[in-house]
Amino acid sequence: MDDKKTIYHGSEHIISKPDSNYGNYSNDYGRGFYCTENMELAKEWACKKGNNGFVNVYEFDATGMKICNLNSSEYNILNWLALLTRYRSYWQEKSIAKQAKDFLQENYLIDIKDFDVIVGYRADDSYFSFAQDFIMGTISLQKISVAMRLGSLGEQIVLKSQKAFDNLRFYESEIALADEYYIKKTNRDLEARRTYHDTKNQSNYMDDIFILDIIRGRVKEDDLRL
Repeated sequence: MDDKKTIYHGSEHIISKPDSNYGNYSNDYGRGFYCTENMELAKEWACKKGNNGFVNVYEFDATGMKICNLNSSEYNILNWLALLTRYRSYWQEKSIAKQAKDFLQENYLIDIKDFDVIVGYRADDSYFSFAQDFIMGTISLQKISVAMRLGSLGEQIVLKSQKAFDNLRFYESEIALADEYYIKKTNRDLEARRTYHDTKNQSNYMDDIFILDIIRGRVKEDDLRL
């Protein structure tokens, strides 16, 4: 992650002074300020309820920040899933889901309290349902890894600490029109679901890795870095 960059936050409101004390605890990585480097995606997120919104544009200086990049080689997709099971509020409780959640949090949960910034996938709409399927044991690790790359969702940048907020400077806001960007968001989600459905229905290969294989210790750590 470059030290200085332009980032965008899609919202129903103009937010000239983001506050570290606000935010939904049940977001992907807990309370924080969720941004992206992609203005077009931010416009889609701004119109997620079908209303016009705003893209807030900021200059962010990450110099000296402690950053957890979940898409780096240091981590694998199970670290990301463990965080989702920790912070997202709704998960299926059927089948092996509860056992899988407990296992992931015990073995792959990253302590993010000392990080200033988190970089990782955004699990909204269809993407959260893909993660649910893996936790339920209905798709393999290979398929969830492919699924998270569908729809060109990209990365989100989440400011967590007061230090990060102090290095954020509001530049301007730009309107996002729902007539254009709600439709784009809907089409992106539909395309991701369509492609995922085709992938999910493909026959499982003998060497595919499922959550039960991981829980039972049948998988080497190197095999998890897909």
